[in-house]
Amino acid sequence: MKLLDKLSFPEDLKKLNDKEYVTLSEEIREFLIDSVSKTGGHLASNLGVVELTLSMFKAFDFKKDKVIFDVGHQSYVYKILTGRKEGFKKLRQYDGMSGFPKRNESKYDFFNTGHSSTSISAALGIARARDLNNEDYNVIAVIGDGALTGGMALEALNDVGFNKTKLIIILNDNQMSISKNVGGLSKYLNNIRMAPKYNKLKTDINASLEHSEIGKNIAGKISKVKDSIKQLVVPSMLFENMGVKYIGPIDGHDISTMADVLCKAKEVEGPVIIHTITQKGKGYALAEESPIKYHGVGPFNLDSGEMIASQKNSYSKAFGTALIKLSEENKKIVAITAAMPEGTGLSCYAKKFKNRIFDVGIAEEHAVTMAAGMASNGLKPIVAIYSTFLQRAYDQIIHDVCLQNLPVVFAIDRAGIVGEDGETHQGIMDVSFLSTIPNMTIIQPKCLGEVHMLLKYALSLNKPVAIRYPRGGDLINTLEPLKDIKEGRWELISKGNKVCVIAGGRMLQHAKKASDMLYEKGVNVDLINATFIKPIDEEMLDRIAQKEYNILIIEDNMLQGGLGSAITDYLSKTNFNKKVKCLGYEDFVHQGNLDILYKMHKLDFENISKEILALYD
Repeated sequence: MKLLDKLSFPEDLKKLNDKEYVTLSEEIREFLIDSVSKTGGHLASNLGVVELTLSMFKAFDFKKDKVIFDVGHQSYVYKILTGRKEGFKKLRQYDGMSGFPKRNESKYDFFNTGHSSTSISAALGIARARDLNNEDYNVIAVIGDGALTGGMALEALNDVGFNKTKLIIILNDNQMSISKNVGGLSKYLNNIRMAPKYNKLKTDINASLEHSEIGKNIAGKISKVKDSIKQLVVPSMLFENMGVKYIGPIDGHDISTMADVLCKAKEVEGPVIIHTITQKGKGYALAEESPIKYHGVGPFNLDSGEMIASQKNSYSKAFGTALIKLSEENKKIVAITAAMPEGTGLSCYAKKFKNRIFDVGIAEEHAVTMAAGMASNGLKPIVAIYSTFLQRAYDQIIHDVCLQNLPVVFAIDRAGIVGEDGETHQGIMDVSFLSTIPNMTIIQPKCLGEVHMLLKYALSLNKPVAIRYPRGGDLINTLEPLKDIKEGRWELISKGNKVCVIAGGRMLQHAKKASDMLYEKGVNVDLINATFIKPIDEEMLDRIAQKEYNILIIEDNMLQGGLGSAITDYLSKTNFNKKVKCLGYEDFVHQGNLDILYKMHKLDFENISKEILALYD
């Protein structure tokens, strides 16, 4: 019987010897690869932290100690070791176990995470609450080298180093975030990896001096000399200069050594950062060779590694292809991404236009303000970013882009719900927070064939424009792309009577499927494609009001502040007295298959059909 199957977690972990820990690490990897191949999830990141997580359980007691995982896509091993192995049968599925830490899921999850670079701030808050409450336990933040490029992580380091709060930070360095890390901090960490001489030198010096009384006296007086040695041997000494004791680099796959280091870190008064080196994807050859591909995966074939339900075309790919063509025509176009060139469809663009793409790391705020600077100097910057991550740059969009009315194009990928990643990643806020900003135009393609046209149109405008599009590809292939675009004008897809259905993007595809089904039953409706979310087509709304049709508005966004809000606000200023029904989201949307989530929120074509019939009578 395997150790993984007979141990009671986490109680039995302290009883294991070193050999059993190695055996357990192998069994955990085998379990993860098999389990994630069936459900999908974050694979490479979790394979890389098996021994690191085991070493934490060897050193800490999480019945009282608290650990915060940055982002949380490396928390699967922790979930296994806190008694949630059975939960992997429904990992990331509706009503199943989350792929991220959730406080309402387990007493061992101490803080919800999902976005990058938050762990040190959260851990510091917990540590300061501990101190103010006169409690005694360890607080650990586990952060990757990619997440450390986020400004928020550096802000937290600055705070913890200045105030000397007792905190243990484990820097899990695998040279990756989702894509390969970039930037000065990445180079700095690489220099440390290449020159791990300082800590051994310091240990050797201390050991020699401690053998005599004279040596002990000398040891107490040579801190300045040691600092000088440190400056010579280790590049920059960023962390210690910020006031955080640095230990490393340490082999993150050596459980015994890591556990010993962590135990010593518990005795340090003040903050300490432990720099560990791990391999993303370790234990699964395909993930080791392609850690980006196997960072987040759907179900896949274990032997070949091929995804079981891969989609040939997607909005991300269509955007990347369109951007290449437009950049060939216009040399002023540049692309900006925040550590997501592959996810946003820019990998081919990066190969073709090496000097015109800027990957700034996990730094969305910087990406937006840099784009504003480029636009102010005559360039045409396109910021390609997921909807859920654009939230992090809200002030920069307002203050640096829209206040100056600068021509920055936001290519908002994963707009609308994305499914299994859950509420931290659903892109259902962008319309609401962007539509309130003066000077901002918001548009959406109704099908893949419109991506190039809308991108070209956005680049032709001398003002901020956001193009939002969903994850994946089209659900139907019966929609014809627009022939031309007129600012603020909607498209009449089909004519009917009694009811007008207004939708855009993927929701128009749902509405089209519903209206086609009703047409076969003799029910005809006006179906309108809201290409423009902002500005809305007031002329068309006036014509609808004159017809005295009931209106159904459908959107893949929060209802509050969305397209429906804009339409009902306009109609309230007229004498419109017919029914208006809005379909969208009223709260955070949890994890699950898209079909299940759409049905739950009455956004599937069958429920849309019922809503149309209710308004048709």
